[in-house]
This record gives sequence, C-alpha cells and structure tokens, in this order.
Amino acid sequence: MIVVNDISSIRAVVRDRRTEGGELAFVPTMGNLHAGHLRLVETVRTRVCTVVASIYVNPLQFGENEDFNDYPRTLEEDLAALRAHGVDIVFVPDDSTMYPCGPDLQTKVEVPRLTVILCGQHRPGHFVGVATVVNRLFNIVQPDLAVFGKKDYQQLTIIRRMVTDLAMPIRVLGVDTVREADGLALSSRNRYLSTEQRAVAPGLYGTLCSVRDSIKHCRADLPGSERDGFEKLKRLGFVPDYVSVRRQGDLDVPAQQDRRLVALAAARLGNARLIDNIEFESP
Repeated sequence: MIVVNDISSIRAVVRDRRTEGGELAFVPTMGNLHAGHLRLVETVRTRVCTVVASIYVNPLQFGENEDFNDYPRTLEEDLAALRAHGVDIVFVPDDSTMYPCGPDLQTKVEVPRLTVILCGQHRPGHFVGVATVVNRLFNIVQPDLAVFGKKDYQQLTIIRRMVTDLAMPIRVLGVDTVREADGLALSSRNRYLSTEQRAVAPGLYGTLCSVRDSIKHCRADLPGSERDGFEKLKRLGFVPDYVSVRRQGDLDVPAQQDRRLVALAAARLGNARLIDNIEFESP
C-alpha cells in the first residue's frame, strides 16, 4: 500500500496504476475508521483494479462550536485497517494541500436546495463544505467510481447531484448502512456516548422503523407519522432536529403518487449528534 501526502504524488501514483488498465475506485473518509468504512472498501475491492482511499478531517464542513478539534484522529490504526483490506493507495493531505489559500478563500461548491434542507438547516454551511472538499478530491484523484455510505443519505444525494450537474465522468455508488446488533448505525461519533446513552441510542433506528411502518399502514397521515416520530425521540431522551419522510433520489417532499420514500432523522444524545435513515416503498 502506498501512502502519499501531496497532489503531484497522488496524481503520479494514480497515473502509473492506470497504465496497468482497469478501473479506479475512490473511498473518501475523515479517518477514525470503523466497519462501515471498511465495508465500502470491501464492496469495490473485487470490482476494480485499484482502490484509493483518502483520510482528511475537513474543517470546511464543521460549524461553529462543533467537534472539529475533538474529532478522533487515528491515522496509524486507519492505515493498518486499510492495508489489511487491500487498499492500494491512501491520500493523506494536510490543510495547506487541500486549501492552499486557506479555507476562507477556497472556491466553494453549493448544490441548490439540497444543501439547506434537513441537516443543512441545522448545520448551516456543512454541506457546502462537504461538496467543496469532495469536488476537490475528485479533481485530484479522478476516479472512475466513488463510494459512499447510505447512512449519510443527504450527503450521498448531494454528491450525486454535484457529479451530474458538473458533468463529472464518475459513477457514485451508495452502500447500505452497517449496524450494530441492536440497530445502531456505526459512526465515529458513537464514541461520544456514555454507557447509559449507548443503551438509548438504538431508539433512533427504532423510531424510524415505527415511522416507516406507520406510513405503510396509513399513507394519508404522513405528517402525523413524522410528528409521532419526533415526539417519540423526545420521550426517549433525544433532542431531535427533525424526523422527515422524503422522496428517494432528490429528497423532495413526496407527492401522493411517489412510492419510493426514505425516512430520515437527526437527533442529539448527550454530546453526540446521530443521524440515520431507512429507505422503503409505500403502498
């Protein structure tokens, strides 16, 4: 496995691999890898000739009073895990490589509407930071295939729209969420949970299951199902940002004829902000 830190080196290594033929897949991460990240690698390892991963904690996607300074950084463990899973190249840039003029002067990418709804409403600027860093990484690595987890469903939707709108020759693959046995979606931020909070945390997934089942039983009361989910989270001890049912693909509010839906929620539990979602089809 080759580890590189600068743009000229990653481009040279990628160019050399391309001369050997076959497709190149890219797995962008912020590090502190868990089984969910490694599932992304496993999903594409047998599909392509070269797998590139990146590790970069992007300051642009953290807002004021968020956990940028506290975000866990475990580079050596991450590199060992990527090596064990057959990653060929790892790009580990620093801030000066990613934003030579500084984050404030970086040209930014905004996907209209999608960046300001749901999590974007509660984390202003977050998805502009995500789109900006992913766009820059795509331009640096120039993959054929890019892989993201479905747990960050809004992020995945935004990246797909950005790729389409900017005519990037990249296929974007979404991989199903990896969960603990009790349903809690794997996340680097789960480590912020106390023992007591960890026991409560699966209630986020359970609430989304209840919302899904309610809508399947009575599609006409979709707003009521959302309200019930929100109140259920509060009763469990969460501080919810939202519980919402949207149309798959573009996260629009579903019309009556829409059948392919996704229930999404974000809520705080102690120092952790947890997100989750469930895709489903309504009657």
